Amino acid sequence: MLVVHRLFVLAREGSVTDDFTTVWSAARRFVERVPVYNEIYSHVDPHYLYNPGATLLLSPLGLISDVATARPLFIAVNAACIIAALAWLTRLWERPLSGPTLPVAIALAFCTEAVTNTLVFSNINGVLLLALVAFIALLMSPRDIAAGIVLGLAILVKPMFAPLVVLPALRLRWRSLVGAIAVPVLMNVIAWPLTPGASDYIDVVVPYLSITRDYANSSLSGFAVYFGMPAWAHGVLFALLGAAVAAAVLGLARVRHTEELLYLSVGAGVLLAGVCLLSSLGQAYYSMMLFPALFTVFHPDSPIRTWPTWLGATLCLSPLDWATAAHPLTGSWLNTFLPTLGWAIFIVACSAWVLSRTLVREAPTTEAERTAQ
Repeated sequence: MLVVHRLFVLAREGSVTDDFTTVWSAARRFVERVPVYNEIYSHVDPHYLYNPGATLLLSPLGLISDVATARPLFIAVNAACIIAALAWLTRLWERPLSGPTLPVAIALAFCTEAVTNTLVFSNINGVLLLALVAFIALLMSPRDIAAGIVLGLAILVKPMFAPLVVLPALRLRWRSLVGAIAVPVLMNVIAWPLTPGASDYIDVVVPYLSITRDYANSSLSGFAVYFGMPAWAHGVLFALLGAAVAAAVLGLARVRHTEELLYLSVGAGVLLAGVCLLSSLGQAYYSMMLFPALFTVFHPDSPIRTWPTWLGATLCLSPLDWATAAHPLTGSWLNTFLPTLGWAIFIVACSAWVLSRTLVREAPTTEAERTAQ
């Protein structure tokens, strides 16, 4: 019922924020041989920011001449991808699809702000979640080349996935690493001469991407710009949180051979939460990429077994609206910046868990403990 409600009521109704029409319009311009990057980037409306390689990949959308037909199909594909990703995660953790895990996961997922707004705003995050799960599963197989290609396609569409190359690199899975880098490079080399006005991507879009926007931006940079945080304070927080991301991922590397699924799932969650928090733009619905990490609750030695990680995830994923007639401005701040706090708590909690496990493992054993062993 939640899926039906999200698809046929909320998503069908839509929102002022419309990510799909922007992408579909650009695909139509590509098909019709009109300059793709011809928008006015000084407005706050959703803009087309994909590189020429991603434009070529998404260009089949432009073959559908009617947006009223294309949008529902795109929403349905994303919903199906989210459900498929949850089913795949259920099987990766050796839970039967006929058991309670999958329906509970679907119900909880479709309650979140991330899934709801992905469908209402009609963006591509559902497909990207499935790509993330596929990358993890293929590395587990192991099918390194296929995993690299899938990650490369995700990077092509959203460069926020680029830090995930660290995960196969720490395991010396070079074929995955090469594939993840080669796919976006080759796609852009092919697409550049085929994309009308491709040079505008470098001249117009890239400078725009480097600007920290203070509209619906939940990143640390967005918080700093919005509240006028001193540059030194922003720099200190950035360094501390960046160090926490590195500590968590490097600490998890100790189980990269023995507990590969735990390493890949939590490592991906920490890296992507770090991107959301520390890049120039972080939006709450990207928190959907924490789903693989949350599934590690089934592992007896996972940081997701601790309450701070769930607090962080809840702040990122909560569908609650905090704005009221009595406190409209404060509520608006909470809606935008609770995910900022959530990503930070999630990262720090995972880092603290890794540190505690490392200290326990390295602590000298007493004579009584050695005798007991």
